[in-house]
Amino acid sequence: MAKAAKKAAKKAPAKAAKKAAPKKAAKKAAPKKAAKKAAPKKKSARKPNAAFMAPLTPSATLAEVVGSKPMPRTEVVKKIWDYIKKNGLQDKNNRRMINADAKLKPIFGKDQISMFELAKIVNKHVK
Repeated sequence: MAKAAKKAAKKAPAKAAKKAAPKKAAKKAAPKKAAKKAAPKKKSARKPNAAFMAPLTPSATLAEVVGSKPMPRTEVVKKIWDYIKKNGLQDKNNRRMINADAKLKPIFGKDQISMFELAKIVNKHVK
């Protein structure tokens, strides 16, 4: 048993030395990679999508709430939210639901909608 233990002890340092060598090489390679990352390419400025900014004309029923001037879809949704908040039309228990008043009921087509349906409904009322 003593001979087997001595042989294992002799092999262990040799294996450790072999394993340590690749790690040292990896450490030397790492600064080169860091040097490449130090000079990242400049990103171009983000350009807005022109489709979002295209002016759309609201339907007659939607124009009662947001106005009749052509405006981007994002502005239409923003003005509807301003109207909802001004008139307190969000449901008190479930804030995700919007209660329709006399002006919004023809647009929504029902008494209450989810805020996630709002963009889909606006899409039907703009050209």
